[in-house]
Amino acid sequence: MSLIRLFSDFDGRIGLRAFWLGSIAVALVLLAIQHAAPLLADRHDAAMIIAFTKAFALFPWAALAAKRANDRGSAPLFGILLIGAIVLPEQLRPLVSFGWRPSLEAIATMAWVVALIDLGLMPSAGRNGVAAAPAGAKAAE
Repeated sequence: MSLIRLFSDFDGRIGLRAFWLGSIAVALVLLAIQHAAPLLADRHDAAMIIAFTKAFALFPWAALAAKRANDRGSAPLFGILLIGAIVLPEQLRPLVSFGWRPSLEAIATMAWVVALIDLGLMPSAGRNGVAAAPAGAKAAE
């Protein structure tokens, strides 16, 4: 799968390796921009650049999660919703009262745990939603 398709297409399946490498690549690009923006622009412009970059990073992460959820036997929408549940509560924090902030943090934390376990650690499912056999194992006849 090409890099453009990996980060921009919601169809298809990817394994654990491609999911982790793609997620690390997106995180490294975000980190690099967050550290370079204050050096290249004034404070206000740097904050706008970082905010735009974080919003733009939702798309490749959602594409990776959709493909990985499809590989796990779930609907691609499940992966997209997980990414939304991880990222959006942080964006809502300034808009809600102080009493709701712990709830938003709890939602994001639960979504992180589910995404880590389901998308990041569990093995791929077969074409019919059945777990793939380990390497070297013979199929039941």
